[in-house]
Amino acid sequence: MIQELHHFALAISQAAAFIHCHSSLRAYQELYQLERDHLLQNAEVHDPDPYGLAVYATWRLSYNKLDEPARSFLQICSMLHHEGISEQMFKKAALSSCQLMDSKLQKDVTLLLEQLGKHDLHWSSWNFQQVIRCLRSYSLIEYDDRNCTYSVHPLVQHWSGTTIGKDREGMRRCILSIIGLSISWTFNKEDFLYRRALCKHVTNCKASLRPEEVDPSVAPHLALTYSEQGLWRDAEVLEFAVMEKRKQMLGEDHPETLISMGKLASTYRDQGCWKDAEKLELIVMEKRKQLLGEDHPDTLTSMGNLAKTYSEQGRWKDAEMLEVMVMEKTKLLLGEDHPDTLLSMGNLASTYSDQGRWKDAEMLEIIVMEKTKLLLGEDHPDTLLSMGNLASTYRDQGCWKDAEKLELIVMEKRKLLLGEDHPEALISMGNLAKTYSEQGRWKDAEMLEVVVMKKRKLLLGEYHPDTLTSMGNLASTYSDQGRWKDAEMLEVVVMEKSKQLLGEDHPDTLLSMGNLASTYRDQSRWKDAEKLELIVMEKRKLLLGEDHPEALTSMGNLAKTYSEQGRWKDAEMLEVMVMEKRMQLMGEDHPDTLLSMGNLAKTYSDQGRWKDAEMLEVVVMDKRKMLLGEDHPDTLLSMRNLVSTYRKQGRWKEAEVLEVVVMDSEKRKESLRIIHTSC
Repeated sequence: MIQELHHFALAISQAAAFIHCHSSLRAYQELYQLERDHLLQNAEVHDPDPYGLAVYATWRLSYNKLDEPARSFLQICSMLHHEGISEQMFKKAALSSCQLMDSKLQKDVTLLLEQLGKHDLHWSSWNFQQVIRCLRSYSLIEYDDRNCTYSVHPLVQHWSGTTIGKDREGMRRCILSIIGLSISWTFNKEDFLYRRALCKHVTNCKASLRPEEVDPSVAPHLALTYSEQGLWRDAEVLEFAVMEKRKQMLGEDHPETLISMGKLASTYRDQGCWKDAEKLELIVMEKRKQLLGEDHPDTLTSMGNLAKTYSEQGRWKDAEMLEVMVMEKTKLLLGEDHPDTLLSMGNLASTYSDQGRWKDAEMLEIIVMEKTKLLLGEDHPDTLLSMGNLASTYRDQGCWKDAEKLELIVMEKRKLLLGEDHPEALISMGNLAKTYSEQGRWKDAEMLEVVVMKKRKLLLGEYHPDTLTSMGNLASTYSDQGRWKDAEMLEVVVMEKSKQLLGEDHPDTLLSMGNLASTYRDQSRWKDAEKLELIVMEKRKLLLGEDHPEALTSMGNLAKTYSEQGRWKDAEMLEVMVMEKRMQLMGEDHPDTLLSMGNLAKTYSDQGRWKDAEMLEVVVMDKRKMLLGEDHPDTLLSMRNLVSTYRKQGRWKEAEVLEVVVMDSEKRKESLRIIHTSC
């Protein structure tokens, strides 16, 4: 009960008096849940407490002595979270150039801010501090020196809400608008931290408001606070309301309406609702073509957004077709060196990478990087992004030293320019950790991943999607080291939290289930692995379609688990299906197609069908030599697999010839590593 009363001495004393006269502790607790206001207004006491006023009556005496600005601020606090209330929020709102669509609401908000310190286009901290000083003199508000914020005792907060007149919802709309006006579309570390701190205030304040009651001018700002925390459903509700209101007020073809549709589509994409995103993006693209023309920058932006959604669905040819068109049109309209042209080239390079066309991707990414360096400078965020993209393509090709060199530069520059805790700096640390991991430098990878995970917990919260991603990456590195219990512990947390935050069908949730299944498989817990993999496979088939790359990946994972249990016919059936679908959808030379051919070859080998295995392994080896080069790790792996198959057939000479090739390649790589280290 003491916790229910938030350790407030007068309220505890009053409760004790009531219990003494009327009831038991349990009965009072039950009554408190139903009749809190009545109980706190009750002045019945017993000896030895000589104080005869109820809690609410005591505060009412103080309230009556407050001036109007102090009363208004106390009422504002009643609708915010009781902690973390900052002057910064009111100052930012007062200085915002954004205008609310509702003119009456704009007037009410302006009057409220003027009571607290707004003067035309200026803010008076002196006036705001006078309001605070008045409230603190009656112990109605506290100051947190460490965070430079104010807090109100929860009981004071609840009582202050009772002082608001009949138009409580009008006051709520005003306060929510103030929060929204304080949010800017800038993205440095301080902005992220500020918006994160606002999230609890937004949730408290809009509790009883319908989404359509939020002014459309600030609703996207409020949605941004949710999106950055990975609370995409909450963002979606606000964005949908904005879109509908703009359709109603401005018409379906108005630029602002189309912008709101694009934002909602982006939120659908974040949730893995790609069909919903695609539907909206097609509408936006077609309307912009019709209204602005095919060559207008906004039309090209909408084409690029649709291409992203196609890419997420594994429809890389559709994405590529759009991205080539965007790139060519942007070159023609803006010139080869314009930032938008370079962005479109980077997007196309990403789609080439998805298709395993790494040389095509690399060629574009080098152009983008060099031009961006020349135009924007070596330290510009776009330059660093292009360097990171090229590093990723080097990593895909097994050029780990080239990747590492670029990633170290990107990481150090972002730390220096943005700060060690900036989300972009943490992304670059995570990328470098991946490259270390690929080289078997798991301790180096682990060290970075622990730092990233801890910083994201602090910056974004323990259960933000980006935090969960970093936990998953660390779990993968534990797995690589054979620390499966450590990996499992993290993966269970990631899976459960993803289910809770994103839903059971979200792509990230299904990915986390697949990762946990893999760890179970590593521990020979095949039934546990199989159970999860069946769920993932069926959900992906249902949600994405049987031919989606992720659905095929889950089928391949289940086949591995069948194989580990000696269920080779079940494994073979799935692997044949995966291989044939990948050949049809991605082409015979795609890395994923070659991977599935290798997996099927292993299953043939397990069944003693060495000729069938050999036939596939020769194809895989030859294609990897041609596509990736003789020294690529995947090429060497396929050669080792073929060596094993030759041995099983007693073909020792052929096995020996290949083994010599593999050893020579590894010697060359070791020599290069020593040269890199000495440099």
